[in-house]
Amino acid sequence: MHTIINSRRSARRPRLAQAIETFRQPSYDCRDHADTMTLSVYVPGVDAAGVDIEAIGPDLMITARKSHFVRVNWQSLHLEGAQRDYQLRLRLGLGFNYPAMQAEMHEGVLTVRLPKRATAEAETSLRRVA
Repeated sequence: MHTIINSRRSARRPRLAQAIETFRQPSYDCRDHADTMTLSVYVPGVDAAGVDIEAIGPDLMITARKSHFVRVNWQSLHLEGAQRDYQLRLRLGLGFNYPAMQAEMHEGVLTVRLPKRATAEAETSLRRVA
């Protein structure tokens, strides 16, 4: 009689622990204009009070938390994945003026406007031509 022993299975995490994550990445759209960049992030179910925008060096991190509530007739229907909060981390670089950023929220769409920084090289090349 043959016996199959799978020793690698015990070393892995259970499937349930792999499936549950804290955040999920939202869909987004990025538009580049001459003097600004417009970032539209789609975060349905999030209020403006639940949005946190943070610039860490060249990275822009947007965390959008839903208002979680427990239903009276709650049953486990694998809604844990659909009710997760959103987190988006983008490496945009240092060419933007992060303190002058503007953001607005309208019907589940967060619109962030980032003005571009005028670099010293661009200014000097324009002065040489003019």
